[in-house]
Amino acid sequence: MGETVKSETHRIRGFSKIKIFLLAITCAFISKTLSGSYMNSMLTQIERQFNIPTSLVGFINGSFEIGNLFLIIFVSYFGTKLHRPIMIGVGCVVMGLGCFLQSLPHFLMDRYEYESTVLGNLSSNSFLCAENGTQIFRPTEDPSAECVREVKSLMWVYVLVGNVIRGIGETPIMPLGISYIEDFAKSENSPLYIGFVETGAIIGPLFGLLLASFCTNVYVDIGSVNTDDLTITPTDTRWVGAWWFGLLICAGVNVLTAVPFFFLPKTPAKEGAKDDANISKNDKEDKQKEEVKKENDRITKDFLPFMKILFCNPIYMLFILVSVIQFNAFVNMMFFMPKYLEQQYGKSTSDAVFLIGIYNLPPICFGYIVGGLIMKKFKITVKKAAHIAFWLSLIDYLLYFLCFLMACDHSAVAGLTTSYKGMQPDSHAGNAILADCNVDCNCPTKTWDPVCGSNGLSYMSACLAGCETFVGTGLKMVFQNCSCIQTSGNASAVLGLCGKGPECSMMLQYFLILSSISSFIYSLSAIPGYMVLLRCIKPEQKSLGVGLHTFSTRVFDTSTLDCQ
Repeated sequence: MGETVKSETHRIRGFSKIKIFLLAITCAFISKTLSGSYMNSMLTQIERQFNIPTSLVGFINGSFEIGNLFLIIFVSYFGTKLHRPIMIGVGCVVMGLGCFLQSLPHFLMDRYEYESTVLGNLSSNSFLCAENGTQIFRPTEDPSAECVREVKSLMWVYVLVGNVIRGIGETPIMPLGISYIEDFAKSENSPLYIGFVETGAIIGPLFGLLLASFCTNVYVDIGSVNTDDLTITPTDTRWVGAWWFGLLICAGVNVLTAVPFFFLPKTPAKEGAKDDANISKNDKEDKQKEEVKKENDRITKDFLPFMKILFCNPIYMLFILVSVIQFNAFVNMMFFMPKYLEQQYGKSTSDAVFLIGIYNLPPICFGYIVGGLIMKKFKITVKKAAHIAFWLSLIDYLLYFLCFLMACDHSAVAGLTTSYKGMQPDSHAGNAILADCNVDCNCPTKTWDPVCGSNGLSYMSACLAGCETFVGTGLKMVFQNCSCIQTSGNASAVLGLCGKGPECSMMLQYFLILSSISSFIYSLSAIPGYMVLLRCIKPEQKSLGVGLHTFSTRVFDTSTLDCQ
């Protein structure tokens, strides 16, 4: 009777350990993707803060992969021989350190200063139209020289190094976490558990995008400047949000997530396993000693043979090829969609990341869970799972092509995309920035300080709109007596670009609805596809197989190359 109770207690403890690990690894996925999605959303803010070129921004973004890829294959293989939960916990702490290091430049450098014709010139009115002034526009001999940015500070190196450290810390989470679940969970429960973990990988970006939406609406130097004196809004291309604040939150979340892993066992009892009364305690001890000896003997000898077996597995290699294509499409879409929404639909960075978080990530979470439930409910074979993943992925691609047909016209800016009369300019008419209404205003032609006229047309600056007076301060400033604004009423303008109209808002709704459906189909195909990966390789090769799969998808990820 006592042995039966002891056996049942041991079984329940083993069962609870894998559930605790499932909860902990899901939180780890949430924390790591929270940091990653937040960092990707803040790249534009970091670019403006340090005034660095887009090519350098792409390198900073890719530095995460540098740290990750440097260790992932070795961690995937040798990590299974060590204490996997503790290694994952250490990785979470390292990620927190990387996030903290990335936030340091804000505390070490001067305040951010944006270019404005209005700020600092209120007393002299030199930013307005000065009649009979001297025209200051002069064509340069080398126009391309004006596009070269002068880097304001080398503090961006902290962001680069922190991103590398964050990539190193993220290395053990994916391969060791998935292999741990596969080793100690029931085979029929494994797809559902992995579905929960992958759902955590989407909940993280949801929180990350919401956090990014909040931080981009907060001025970068909040607390050290009077925000009432600002003449720009979050929709302005010169605005920089409080990117550093979210990184501090990400650092704290990553460190807290690490705590449970230091209290989990190296090898819990297999979920659902029952103790066999015929197996004596001595037999179990002998078996454990034999396994430890084999691990010590093969810890390095099996690495190259395992790699050879994986490379000679046609199903595994074909899955890697498909994953590279699919991963590139998905990552590039998520990486560039905020900027696409900004440029195409006139949304601010905060609005763009908020819309992506609301419309795209919940369907992906739902799709992961539904995919795992379908795999468990109908006990789908590997062959059927491959067919499901293929056809759903094909439908997903076709739907995403339709998304990009929902386009809006470019913003109408006098002198750039249209003439001052609201018609398209003649490309052979020479310089279109100056017109008869502002040619004598002594306006700078290389400064972007946009205003929206009462005629619905945008202008590069209040001066180029021909405005002579103004009332109000800060964002409530209104420019009046604008000679270039042709309207029957008061010719006035306000700070910022004009909106794109209701037709563009409707196109945005169509785009978001189609992208939501596509995101659900993408995630629905992910779990069947992942089970093909796990079931086409031997159990002792799963961790290395998952690591090599992650390595391949990231090595051939072109999202950082597109930034160059």
